[in-house]
Amino acid sequence: MVGNESCVIMLKKIVKMIGIIIGSAVITLLVVGILFVNLSPEFGGKPTEADKTRYSKSKNFKDGKFENLNKANMDMSFKQTVTTMIDFIKGTPNARPSFNLPVEKVDSLNWEQNDSTNRLVWFGHSSFLLKLDGKNILLDPMLGEVPAPHPWLGGKRYSKELPIEIQKLPKIDVVLISHDHYDHLDYGSIQLLKDKVNQFMVPMGVGAHLKEWGIANHQIQEFDWWQETTYEHIGIAFAPSRHFSGRGLTDRFSTLWGSWVIKGRNKNLYFSGDSGYGKHFKTIGEKFGPFDFAMMECGQYNEKWADIHMMPEETVQAAIDVKSKITMPIHWGAFTLSLHTWTDPVERFTLKSNELNVEHLIPIIGEEIDLMTLTSEHMNWWKK
Repeated sequence: MVGNESCVIMLKKIVKMIGIIIGSAVITLLVVGILFVNLSPEFGGKPTEADKTRYSKSKNFKDGKFENLNKANMDMSFKQTVTTMIDFIKGTPNARPSFNLPVEKVDSLNWEQNDSTNRLVWFGHSSFLLKLDGKNILLDPMLGEVPAPHPWLGGKRYSKELPIEIQKLPKIDVVLISHDHYDHLDYGSIQLLKDKVNQFMVPMGVGAHLKEWGIANHQIQEFDWWQETTYEHIGIAFAPSRHFSGRGLTDRFSTLWGSWVIKGRNKNLYFSGDSGYGKHFKTIGEKFGPFDFAMMECGQYNEKWADIHMMPEETVQAAIDVKSKITMPIHWGAFTLSLHTWTDPVERFTLKSNELNVEHLIPIIGEEIDLMTLTSEHMNWWKK
């Protein structure tokens, strides 16, 4: 009897000790997490009261948050959330390339000296270097390895190298940012770029991140939807998309998101940023189109978040809506951020484009595309 009581007492002590250890571990993780979120520069800055007052004048800012023109349903049930987490943990076959992606190298000296040719280079995902009428424009320059606030929190880039190292990039006249998600706005890339950039043009609210990262006020221009400006002779307009924003746990919808129109002397371009399908595409086409070339989101989609990321078939329709003459699917080819195979976006896009006679272009990473001819020397490079 005494022996049994001793066992019970010992068992209670063990259970209590395990509880203390687990509790301490949870508290430690919480403290580390809070410190990481509050002290890590990757999370960016917060708007001042003056900023919030300025945002309140926007038609797209209500009750302290920015909102879409067409409501986007982003809510998942508890069951959907759990099953999605399990699916991500299990992984998807062919979620990443099984071979080294081909990457063409960009000659920085040749790029800098040749101002006569309007051209474009894709870095994978949604990042581009554009030479238009002699000006260098960077679009969503996420040039880091992992689209996350810490390398442990995301998967690595598919390609082992970039077409050109950030340090070797030419002087940049304008950087255009579509929104503040990590796969579009990268702290490390901005740190390496900031001393060679003249102007950062960003959605409302994103300027707070850049200021936190050491960018001077005079280098930052913030835009609301439908606002336009010129950089020397190049026309630039910020247009809607159907998406959301946020870099932390509590700042969703705190900054605006959108797409960009870039109009040179002879070429009119459209960059969709991230977006679910919506009526805004037709409005953009009517207001700013037709476009000689459009870079349209096509990747990281799922039926559970279809309102904020288009399906490939919708991408083709959106290209028709904006009146694009030649379209390139983007937001694929660099990172795995959803549950589809890595080639699903381009395969479905090309199938639907061919069905609807939509001209398209799918260059390899680093290939210099002449905007006058808009042709690629590579076909089906993603197949191995």
